[in-house]
Amino acid sequence: MSVFASVVGQLADLLQPLFGLSAAAAAIVLFTAFVRLLGHPLSRAAARGQKARVALQPRIAELRRKHARNPEKLQKAVLELHTEEKVSPLSGCLPSLLQLPAFFVLYHLFSSETIGGRANELLAHRLFEAPLGGRWADALGDGGVFGGAGLVYVGLFAVVTVVAWFGYRLSRRTMAAQPVPGAGGEGEQVPGLAAVTRVMPFMSFLTLVTVAVMPLAAALYVVTSTTWSVVERAVLYR
Repeated sequence: MSVFASVVGQLADLLQPLFGLSAAAAAIVLFTAFVRLLGHPLSRAAARGQKARVALQPRIAELRRKHARNPEKLQKAVLELHTEEKVSPLSGCLPSLLQLPAFFVLYHLFSSETIGGRANELLAHRLFEAPLGGRWADALGDGGVFGGAGLVYVGLFAVVTVVAWFGYRLSRRTMAAQPVPGAGGEGEQVPGLAAVTRVMPFMSFLTLVTVAVMPLAAALYVVTSTTWSVVERAVLYR
């Protein structure tokens, strides 16, 4: 934590001439972009894996017809097919897993009053009028929705809504072009998959909840990462 706080602090000092009191917020955005850039090769691999899984669907459908009365044999045959074609069903999870350690460190960094036995100086940093360690509830109690801090959250909510809308449209388009087999209708292989498929395009809007309840610094990480994800998906899955 101390090392990470030092890195963020030094990066904020470098950005201070450009961003003033919001330098730490700019440092968080740059840090998030760096983490996502490191994970971009995994995202590209996940996109290739998704396209490969879509290409396998006719063969999986044939296996489903062949082993309709034997679910265990069907599962084994599908796994063998993925192994034979070197396609991992879990490859799409890797980019998200890479981000978790960085996110949790950042979350705790701006939720802790002390770091290494010393006062956490990062809590004094702000994004315009909103402290990076504060939450939306704090902003509402200090000036309300249209106070200085409240307007920062209004801006973030607006950005998240626009990004979530594009993410929703992208998910709908991707799912229409690459339908998930067995998602609803006769012969559904995974119980509840149809419901999950219908809800999935709306997942981007959950970012609104995270912005409202998390420390502002963590919310900035989530907003930046979500924006990166939507742009990256638009490029990789075009």
